[in-house]
Amino acid sequence: MGVDLGDLFPKQPCSYQDFSGRIIAIDAYNVIHQFLAIIRQRDGTPLKDASGHITSHLSGLLFRTSNLVEAGIRPVYVFDGPPHALKARTIAERRKRKEQAERDYQEALAAGDLATAKSKASQTSRLTDEILTESKELLLALGIPFVQAPSEGEAQASFMVQQGHAYAAGSQDFDCLLFGASLLIRNLTSSERRKLPGKQAYVTVLPELLRLDQGLTTNGITREQLVDIAILLGTDFNDGIKGYGPKKSLAAIKEHGSLEQMLQAHPEITLPSEEIATIRSMFLQPPVTTDYTIKWTSPDPSKVLQVLCEEHQFSQARVTPALEKFQKAEYVLKQRNLFDF
Repeated sequence: MGVDLGDLFPKQPCSYQDFSGRIIAIDAYNVIHQFLAIIRQRDGTPLKDASGHITSHLSGLLFRTSNLVEAGIRPVYVFDGPPHALKARTIAERRKRKEQAERDYQEALAAGDLATAKSKASQTSRLTDEILTESKELLLALGIPFVQAPSEGEAQASFMVQQGHAYAAGSQDFDCLLFGASLLIRNLTSSERRKLPGKQAYVTVLPELLRLDQGLTTNGITREQLVDIAILLGTDFNDGIKGYGPKKSLAAIKEHGSLEQMLQAHPEITLPSEEIATIRSMFLQPPVTTDYTIKWTSPDPSKVLQVLCEEHQFSQARVTPALEKFQKAEYVLKQRNLFDF
């Protein structure tokens, strides 16, 4: 879920064309969760093949990524490694919420309330080893590179931006800003239309660009202070302080300068110093790897058709036009390289 820092950062509406020719490091877990949650049938059931295996993630990776490459964007997906021990509590809470959502989904389904059923079903998706393996297999067949992070995928994607190996990080979560990504793109792999919760109405969803330096300057804070604000709000590694939203946390850190000085002024608030130091380190010096290569290769049509059509009964009539976008993008990239030479 990440930290909700949306109120503190200006958002610049964009289009795919604004990122043509740019390398975007995409948080794979984040977008695959998104595909599993959103790409569902009317009653909330995820897309499945004839054997009952979920295929929503494959559909999302194929069609949404094909739109990116058609626009000239060069995506690289970044996969999470093992989570930090401090994240265990968050993972357990997410599991409980999913279990409750599953019960609510079954009740709504039994009552014939399909709108509620679909809403609850979107909260039940789980990333399995099988889903992750299939996702990587499809990306390889499409010629799209991916990087395996040692821990948090967002940290690795942000590191790649810092190193100049990617233009921006792509994620729905704001944590990339805490990890030091200078640019964050949200809604990059979202559908262009989104249904409003509880209403039969839709809104247009556009990619939006957030700039770390702009947000820090606007709020008059440093990145270290931004991390302190996040700790007050609550992160994936801690619960936060009840009653402290983005604006109150910003005001408190600006007034006192740091989280330690703020806690000295408010002895009624308890946050273990060792936990604070660990969480700071997770955001400011996260585990990352330099052992990666970003290289786009030619798509393998026979492998793509095998994975999607033979193994999971996708319609070849739908897969072929999307596959052609990857082939065309690869041809254009080769022409550019020849021109540059």
